[in-house]
Amino acid sequence: MRHQQRSPGRLSPSGDTEDIVALLAPRLVHFAGVARTEHVTRAAQELQVPQSTLSRSVVRLEQDLGVDLFARHGRTLSLTPAGRAFLASVERALAEIGRAADEVRADADPATGKVAFGFLHTMGAETVPGLLHAFRADHPRIRFSLVQNYGEAMLEGLRAGELDLCLTSPVPDAPDLVARRLDEQKLRLVVPADHRLAGRRRIRLSEAADENFVTLEPGYGLRRITDDLCAQAGFRPRVAFEGEETETLRGLVAAGLGVALLPPPAVPRPGVVELTVTSPRAAREIGVAWLAGRPDTLPVSAFKKFLLSRRGHLLPD
Repeated sequence: MRHQQRSPGRLSPSGDTEDIVALLAPRLVHFAGVARTEHVTRAAQELQVPQSTLSRSVVRLEQDLGVDLFARHGRTLSLTPAGRAFLASVERALAEIGRAADEVRADADPATGKVAFGFLHTMGAETVPGLLHAFRADHPRIRFSLVQNYGEAMLEGLRAGELDLCLTSPVPDAPDLVARRLDEQKLRLVVPADHRLAGRRRIRLSEAADENFVTLEPGYGLRRITDDLCAQAGFRPRVAFEGEETETLRGLVAAGLGVALLPPPAVPRPGVVELTVTSPRAAREIGVAWLAGRPDTLPVSAFKKFLLSRRGHLLPD
């Protein structure tokens, strides 16, 4: 049977795609049900909707598209070529929606859901593994998507909905974010083992004013802290090398390429000496941040509560 082109429907071919989807979406399940059974009464029973509602929904869908999707033979229907083509796409779309619904429900499940958690590279060796081990003692099946990055990138991840929570430094102060200070980490001046200052245990940062510094690249929180501490000590650091990871900086120091202000290492590194800075006070605050106004799933809420309970005891001794 040759399918008949209907009079122009309610949708213009140049209409906005979002408008078309909003109009058609509620009727697609009805269409798919009728297409499977090719009988309005049986489809209404399967879908548990009144037969009249189902019939009107299918007719309105055809009117919206401006195309006959069914050829009618009394109460029995058969798909037109246009209907068969449309059904294939509708079934794929409904299956994808079903998978997406299953996924978001699974991620929000209080016992087995998922937390997207970001943290600084310097916290990946000890701090975060220890936190996750302690948390999963009471929540053994909650899953984590872990992202290591520098502070600004993680804050953008929060804003983009890619992260639920992040540990970062400095603690951000932004109107669209909520942040809580959790702990403080002392910074040390790291020098080569054969450096003129290597025999010292403590040092004033001003004593390193003439040294070459190796630092993280601009945009990293630790770089800003380094620049601020040097300014407090009365000088601007002479930067010889910039990197993206603190252990690489330690390697550069060990090679005699400069000195660096760094948090303590997870494992002591040969070839360097780490000095306590007595002036100015050299430390960085570590905090947790999340997007203001975004509702938490139960897994995210549980992990947020756990992190806040570690205030003052976040970092390993």
